[in-house]
Amino acid sequence: MTAPLTPPPPPHDQSSHQAWQAPPPAGEAAGEYGQYGQDGPGMKTELREGAVIAVAVAVSGVLLGLLWLWLAPHVPLVGDQSGKSWAVYLKDSEGEQAAGVDGTFTLLALALGVVSAVVVFLWRRRGGVPLIVGLGVGGLLASFLAWRLGMWLGPEQDVIAHAKAVGKGVTFSAPLKLGAKGALLAWSLSALVVHLGLTALFGPRDPEPPYEDGPYAAPPA
Repeated sequence: MTAPLTPPPPPHDQSSHQAWQAPPPAGEAAGEYGQYGQDGPGMKTELREGAVIAVAVAVSGVLLGLLWLWLAPHVPLVGDQSGKSWAVYLKDSEGEQAAGVDGTFTLLALALGVVSAVVVFLWRRRGGVPLIVGLGVGGLLASFLAWRLGMWLGPEQDVIAHAKAVGKGVTFSAPLKLGAKGALLAWSLSALVVHLGLTALFGPRDPEPPYEDGPYAAPPA
């Protein structure tokens, strides 16, 4: 009798082992990726740039205040005297100048928000959270500064004293006031929306990691 013939064992396939790489040593992995686990010089630089942007945008609120004072419509008032008491009335009770004051501030703030966002994007295309925060905070501070500056440089706030100074029946301008306080957010909102849009459309893209010898590498020929 002869022993049954058994087929030879299949050749050991090394392709599956070659397609997978061994994990890098712990020290090497920590050296390569550990720098992203904590705030390094890059984060400190971004924080410093965000602070610079916030200050620069806030200071530019002076321009908004001057433009608002120059372009906002005047609300005409007239004073009337009855005995020793004075009263002040709107000369045109159906006029829309008060709404025009708020609208002028809002439109100017929106336009300057767009300009500031474009300037910041051209300066630092990569963006970053500190830059966005600095842009938003700076826009809010700029709007507040412009509001107070326009009121300070505008017509006198004491309308009774102003009416007495110009005389009975003489038309004078009302103080520059911002009725819709939500307009203070216009600069920040427009700046954030425009900057995020520019970053999404034209910002740099992170390179994709190569997979030459990774999990899906083709087996050698």
